[in-house]
Amino acid sequence: MNNRLLKLAISALLASPVTLASIPAAMAANPTSAAAIEVNMRHAQPITLRNTVIGQGAPKTIVPTTGATAEQVLAQARAIGANPDVDLIEFRIDYLDFATDPGKIAALGKQVVEAVHGKPLILTFRTQAEGGVKAIADDDYGTLYKALIKEKFIDLLDVEMFRDPRMVQEVVTEAHQAGVKVVMSSHDFKGTPSTEEIVARLRKQDAMGADVLKIAVMPKSPADVIRLLDASAQVRADYSQKPQLNMSMGGLGAISRLSGEVFGSDLTFGMIGEPSAPGQVEVGQLRQVLGVIHASVNGGK
Repeated sequence: MNNRLLKLAISALLASPVTLASIPAAMAANPTSAAAIEVNMRHAQPITLRNTVIGQGAPKTIVPTTGATAEQVLAQARAIGANPDVDLIEFRIDYLDFATDPGKIAALGKQVVEAVHGKPLILTFRTQAEGGVKAIADDDYGTLYKALIKEKFIDLLDVEMFRDPRMVQEVVTEAHQAGVKVVMSSHDFKGTPSTEEIVARLRKQDAMGADVLKIAVMPKSPADVIRLLDASAQVRADYSQKPQLNMSMGGLGAISRLSGEVFGSDLTFGMIGEPSAPGQVEVGQLRQVLGVIHASVNGGK
């Protein structure tokens, strides 16, 4: 990869953001009248959750729940299920008033599955140590996840990589035995590690049995955003064909949520109403930009 050209391109995008209103309709429908140059891109090995194929075409969109009560979560789930721009729902159980009660969570989770009409469900307890709402001990985290895996309503389970290694391996094994895919995650709300460190974490997630690799970092400069994009592209080109879900957070990192098809990220978060992390884009606008980039990458097809 030509890092100098990459830095110039991303810096230009960050310095002069393009609004959706400024994209002519004809350009959005047909990004170029010239034949596209053949490019050498390594794509993900797709995985299928229900009727959604991850790792093929434009990145798939995820919208999380942020409700504390069953009523709030179900209202959000119905809105997510009815929105054609959303591909998957993330059921964020750390927001719940009953976040550590597996019986209540499972009962609500099964109602959420019905409310979203076949859209795959990601279950996530984002711990306070990685930017979530509540703290939880490693053993309790593992016990909760193992109990919920048995309830058979989860399609994809978010497992934080920097928990107790023994517990993480047990959860991954039990999830796979139950037919549940695992997205393994790492979150850094204080800064952006080096490109080498980001690559190392994603490769470690791969080795630990993840089906989807995920890292979220906080940028302090455009160069930080470039490191995240560069690392994602390196992992895709040289190390793993597993789908990735990588992002640079905050407004500065918004470009990383939009450009995954180019740099190797196959899923991206949007929002309806309240964001669950800084920098999320309204899902309708997100889908529109993903479509423009997809058409451009594929020569207007």
